[in-house]
Amino acid sequence: MQESRRKSVVSLFSGALGMDLGFELQGDFEILACVEINEAACETIRTNAEQGHFKGKPKVLCRDIFELLPQELMASIGLKPGELDLLIGGPPCQSFSTAGRRQSVQDRRGTLLWRYLEFVVALRPKAFVMENVRGLMSAALKHRPIAERPEKGGPELSEEEEHGSVMAKFVEDLRRKTQGAYRVDAFEVNSANYGAPQIRERVVFIGNSFGVEVEFPQPTHGIESDTEQSDLFSMHKLKPWATLRDAIGDLRENNPELMDFSPRKKGFLSLVPEGGNWRSLPINVQQESMGRAWYAKGGRSGWWRRLSWDFPCPTLVTMPNHASTSLCHPEQLRVLSVKEYARIQEFPDEWVFCGKTSEKYLQIGNAVPVRLGKVTAQILSNLLDAMGSGDCLSYRGGDQPFRRVYIKSHVRTRRWYKAGEIYAGTDGVELAYASK
Repeated sequence: MQESRRKSVVSLFSGALGMDLGFELQGDFEILACVEINEAACETIRTNAEQGHFKGKPKVLCRDIFELLPQELMASIGLKPGELDLLIGGPPCQSFSTAGRRQSVQDRRGTLLWRYLEFVVALRPKAFVMENVRGLMSAALKHRPIAERPEKGGPELSEEEEHGSVMAKFVEDLRRKTQGAYRVDAFEVNSANYGAPQIRERVVFIGNSFGVEVEFPQPTHGIESDTEQSDLFSMHKLKPWATLRDAIGDLRENNPELMDFSPRKKGFLSLVPEGGNWRSLPINVQQESMGRAWYAKGGRSGWWRRLSWDFPCPTLVTMPNHASTSLCHPEQLRVLSVKEYARIQEFPDEWVFCGKTSEKYLQIGNAVPVRLGKVTAQILSNLLDAMGSGDCLSYRGGDQPFRRVYIKSHVRTRRWYKAGEIYAGTDGVELAYASK
């Protein structure tokens, strides 16, 4: 029996191939080309391709995407516009991240969104997937400092300054430049809800040229509770969240590769228990260790953070040895190693990362969790199969060109101590689970 043709994929902003690997592992896709500007990441792609970790051997274009013509990319893989099954990619997201100062599209990196759009327009894939931070959904085309906003006495916001204006403009431009060829569904998801041992909230955009409404699967993992959150899970029984212990508990490294904390940082972290952070320190030590950040009103949960074995890991960052983004091992006085990082993102143990240690953290920390890539791949495989066979009845026609779906659920990733009890919780709901 002849093997069915695998669906063709072109990957932009490929990085260490977290999403790409998810599509490969799903089984129905073949990555034909990867576009990536970082040389260390390109070497990671080449090395793993040479070692047979792909079904095929993707063409690696180590190029600045602003200097690469879409026609040049298509010619390199022998396809014409409209022949590609799927375009995937996650334009670098720092401009829209809620973890830092938002610059929106005033930052050159913000224009990478529109460069991705230009490739959709030129390649005309049957469908596309774009992954990004959740902050993109509320990002404005033009940033207005908080101190100058209406609630602080400033003038009313312009249309470009309104929350969500980035995506409104993106969808408007997409429809205008493709004559309304694509419908887009945006899903705000948490990787932990699908079995990943990591809290990673992201938005997955799925665009399709069939005009149908695509659905993201409901969570498969979660927590049972008597709170309102249990309503989310009433339709099917959930498996428990995968934990840090599940990911790295059996890993033994004699000489782990890592960027460690400085002696000063280790001094403060030695006072923090498993699952704690800066709040676990005495008040006077908190102030000493955090400086002016101690007076901030928010964004401090990562300060002096020591992980818990029994929760999913917090979102992996690219600099885990910084005081404000600490990812300290639950038991050992050190940062998570490169191998532990890879395990948490669910890369295979044989996967090779190239470059300096700092470059490896960058590649892994920026990657899409492999599991999230695989879940997304199944959605696209089902869609392309149904549309290819004419099974349009499996999908509803979309009334709107753009739809936003929030698949909620969040788990806290630290323990805190209150009145002799250890607490954990979901979305601010405290659940006592152990005595002192």
